[in-house]
Amino acid sequence: MSSRCALATRPFSLASLASLAPLAPALGALMLAAALGACERRVDEPLQVAPRGEVAAPRSAEAPPAVAEAPPAVAEATAAGRCIEPTPDAPERPTPKAGPDPACPEDPTGPFQLATGKVIFLDAQAPDVLVEIARKERERARGLMYRKSMAENRGMIFVFQQRTQHSFWMHNTCIPLDMLFIDGDGTIVGIEENTPTLNDSTFDVGCPSTYVLELNAGWARRHGVRAGQKVRLEGI
Repeated sequence: MSSRCALATRPFSLASLASLAPLAPALGALMLAAALGACERRVDEPLQVAPRGEVAAPRSAEAPPAVAEAPPAVAEATAAGRCIEPTPDAPERPTPKAGPDPACPEDPTGPFQLATGKVIFLDAQAPDVLVEIARKERERARGLMYRKSMAENRGMIFVFQQRTQHSFWMHNTCIPLDMLFIDGDGTIVGIEENTPTLNDSTFDVGCPSTYVLELNAGWARRHGVRAGQKVRLEGI
């Protein structure tokens, strides 16, 4: 704490001092109060007191809390108002064992004969994927049900007439999958990884899309494919 005081005083004669002697105690108190009232005070911010053996760091040296940065592609798309569910650093579900679920039911009709196209990944060192195209309602409803295997760089793409938030399930689906939700301009808006077999829960990324690409579980992470990247569709 620091203070500055400015007191104005005036001289007294000896006679006046003698006449005021009986009032000395009271006058002393009044003068002390006036002196305190005339002080201009400034209270400084208290200093940090470090525990014994430690030195308190100045405020300017305190590091700000770390903030996780989104990948550039996601940050740029988000800044532009695009809905994207970022890919986490580690998958939320573990990579399942290879091979079909032992409880896989038998296919009652056999697979549909579908047209094929190609998905090319523009922002990742990933191979092109040859895909079956599920365009009609009955083809989308069937999907990859009852399949017991799928080649590494093969998949199925679901084509929708409406751009909206799509949800998928794994009903009668015997192989675990990655689901890539793709917008009309080819942007991957989110990925559901390692979806479990024969599961009636719904899976979605919370963002609208026009296409959904299904690949073998773990494919996207093995090849560095993440939300925010772009693909090009050929023949689809």
